[in-house]
Amino acid sequence: MLDYDDEARHYDASRGGEPRARAAAEALERLLPHGPCTVLDLACGTGIVTERLRRPGRTVLGVDRSPGMLGLAARRVPGGVVRGDGARLPFASDAVDAVVIVWLLHLLPDPVPVLSEAVRVLRPGGVLVTTVDKNDAYFAEDSDIAEVTADLRRRYAPRVPDRSDRLLRLAAERGLEAAGRTRFPGTGQGRSPRSWREVIEAGSISWCTHAPRDEVADVCRRLAALPDQDVPRPDPLYHLVALTS
Repeated sequence: MLDYDDEARHYDASRGGEPRARAAAEALERLLPHGPCTVLDLACGTGIVTERLRRPGRTVLGVDRSPGMLGLAARRVPGGVVRGDGARLPFASDAVDAVVIVWLLHLLPDPVPVLSEAVRVLRPGGVLVTTVDKNDAYFAEDSDIAEVTADLRRRYAPRVPDRSDRLLRLAAERGLEAAGRTRFPGTGQGRSPRSWREVIEAGSISWCTHAPRDEVADVCRRLAALPDQDVPRPDPLYHLVALTS
């Protein structure tokens, strides 16, 4: 996993910057409650999305365990961020009306502790909004990269932590049900065949970590044979699901 303290200064610029943050906040707004409420942004990072969730009458809080990230978030949301672990949130039970979890669950070996904590701090009738199926976001149906990786993803992606069917089942076991969905683009984040090969070879793609090394190597060889090695393919489309009790 990345050293987020070290990554903090360059994190936003390397991940879509202001355009992606704006798109994410607009999508979250479609699923969040309106009117006076308290929203907790779990794993808020630099606060680039968190600050955009503030509205008159709405209290927005950010929590992250990286001091480097929180240093930046505190500038964007003064007095509204706290250091804490998503699996042991520093908040009382039934404390907030909504919990936002964006780009976190796909990184975890097991999403259950974080999901359980989010449910604990939610008030009855509250809403949990989270990204799901992050690894699928990059694969448009007409993409040559999607075609090369399709078989490996089909067989091994179901094991990734943020798989939507798995999360919906886990949520149901904790008294939550799906209440809405939406999606938003990751502007300027389309990857080229070369960059896909590099991140796969670096072990940064979760579904590849479950696959045999010879199959991963074969996919990398096929990616290397694609034309336009440094031309980015379509931007990803990230998916959000809202869950409520």
